[in-house]
Amino acid sequence: GILFDRRIVAVKVLNLQLVGAFKSFDTECEVLRAVRHRNLVKVISTCSNPEFRALVLQYMSNGSLEKWLYSFNYCLNLLQRVNIMIDVASALDYLHHCQSESVVHCDLKPNNILLDEDMVAHVGDFGIAKILVKNKDETQTKTLGTL
Repeated sequence: GILFDRRIVAVKVLNLQLVGAFKSFDTECEVLRAVRHRNLVKVISTCSNPEFRALVLQYMSNGSLEKWLYSFNYCLNLLQRVNIMIDVASALDYLHHCQSESVVHCDLKPNNILLDEDMVAHVGDFGIAKILVKNKDETQTKTLGTL
C-alpha cells in the first residue's frame, strides 16, 4: 500500500481462521512496539477489530533472504552474504542483550529475514517470539505466541 505521505508500506493481514492467529498478532504487536533497531522490521501502524487484524510494516523492496538464496533468478555475492550475516547478528544481539527484557525470536529462517532497497537485512515475523523476563534471582520465559 501507499500512505498519504507517499511512503510505500507492506500490509500483513492475519488469517483469523487459523488457530492462534489472535495470540500471534498480540505477540507481534507487543514485541515490535518495544524494540527499535535498524535491523528489525519497523511497524508503522496496526489495524485491529473483532473481524480483522493487520500490521502496517516498513516495505522491503528486495523481498526475503529465502528468495535470494534459493531462486535461480537472484544471486548474492560474498560481501552481500557477509553483510546480511552481520545485520542479522546485530539484530539478535540487540534482542537478546540490549533491553530490560530479552526477546527470543523462535522462528529465525531465511523467509523471516527481509532485505530493503540497500540490501540491508531486517528480521521480521515475531508471531511466536518469547520474552525473557529478567529478575535478579532467575530468568523466566513469558511465552507469547503459539507453536
